[in-house]
Amino acid sequence: MYLEHFGLDEPPFKITPVTDFFFSGANRGEILDALVYAITDGEGIIKISGEVGSGKTMLCRMLLDKLPTNIKAIYLANPSMSRDELLYAIADRLQLDLEGKRVNVILQTLQNHLETMYERGERVVVLVDEAHAMPLETLEELRLLYNLQVGKHKLLQIVLFGQPELDEKLAQTNMRQLKDRIVHHFTILPLSPKIVHAYLMFRMRAAGYKGPDIFSANAEKQIGKASQGLMRRVNILADKSLLAAFVENTHKIEERHVQAALRDSEMTPMRNWSGRRYVAVLGGLILFAAILVGAGWFFNQERMPEAQKPRQLAELKPVIPAASAVAVTPAASAEAEAPQIETASAVSAAAPVAETVNIAEARPPIKLKHIPSIPPRSLLQQRLDATEAMLNAMSQGNTSIQLFYTTNVQPARMEGFLRRARKLGKLEDIFIIPIELNGQDAFRVLYGSFPSSSEARAAIPELPARYLEAFAPTLHLLESYQNTP
Repeated sequence: MYLEHFGLDEPPFKITPVTDFFFSGANRGEILDALVYAITDGEGIIKISGEVGSGKTMLCRMLLDKLPTNIKAIYLANPSMSRDELLYAIADRLQLDLEGKRVNVILQTLQNHLETMYERGERVVVLVDEAHAMPLETLEELRLLYNLQVGKHKLLQIVLFGQPELDEKLAQTNMRQLKDRIVHHFTILPLSPKIVHAYLMFRMRAAGYKGPDIFSANAEKQIGKASQGLMRRVNILADKSLLAAFVENTHKIEERHVQAALRDSEMTPMRNWSGRRYVAVLGGLILFAAILVGAGWFFNQERMPEAQKPRQLAELKPVIPAASAVAVTPAASAEAEAPQIETASAVSAAAPVAETVNIAEARPPIKLKHIPSIPPRSLLQQRLDATEAMLNAMSQGNTSIQLFYTTNVQPARMEGFLRRARKLGKLEDIFIIPIELNGQDAFRVLYGSFPSSSEARAAIPELPARYLEAFAPTLHLLESYQNTP
């Protein structure tokens, strides 16, 4: 109705997910990148939670578009299915005719088919939308399907999208086995008031609008407050506000237009997010990390405010071999990073130091990739040396906290981050591992080394406040490096 009035090609605030209108701000883009990385380069079950209308389905649709061609995605939009219906749905998406077959026959056929796909270099991921509505027995069947593997490699990955009720469901005692297999956790938070303006104008531009900013500051403030930052509510109020302005034959959206939209809408208050924001961040929920863009932003900050001091556990300090002591000075230590990984085989913190040393000596020494461009006496090289020593001294089950990973491996930029870490008094907790990401050199930046995933998770809330705001701390299992040649 108002398209011609505002010079639009299509409605800008449709509530139906359309990937052309995907807003990458407010960390949505980084979450999407993290999901693609976690699916292509990792194993485990992934969980994304968010309130009604926060953008979960849109993120799921974008993920379908961005996955590599060798990954077969099975999208389940209706989770209210029985255990058998789930098996039939997956088999149907894989073009397997198993209608009427017994469950054990279906499982064996799926196993054989997935193994064949794996041998061809193909992988399968199941995306479950509205997973909070899935019956408990069906969720348990997903866990059993996740157990299918060939050798050490899982044949099926699972991504759960759901409302916060999903967390409550997984907290039940009979769901602990599934919960323990969830490797990465993300929470899509509501838009902050400062982001509402960017979101509104992004949608307008995507719909073909070419004029000046159309929403007044008071109108944006009213939309942000009334919507509580939930995208679907923002869309509804913005759409009705445009209609109200059209009726008045004006091109500027004022607060009165938003108030008219509110009177025409029935919006009940949602649960209070203010007290949950840090909980979401701390669990690795804002983002897997400040991936690429976020890390670059953090590097460019000139100053960092005084941060909260994380718990210092002297008994968790890695044993540094004497040969590496010269490279590990108090001014040159590091923080550890880790994707959120929970393991049932985590080793207790009470393990004697002697056991740690013996385990380290029983395996070939771990050598990190040498990077010639790094100055030998730089903070970066010192932290790389400290990281190598830590990895060689760790025991089975050791876990770290991943702050971020980045393909920007310029030594000068990492030096800036490490200098700021030294000012915070956290340099000794920072560890850096050179990795390869999508064919490019990259750094994985970790904080600390802990005997178990539970202790690492407990330490996340005590990270410096600046790290909690800039990154999405997650757990990273260090045990995988024990087989590094």
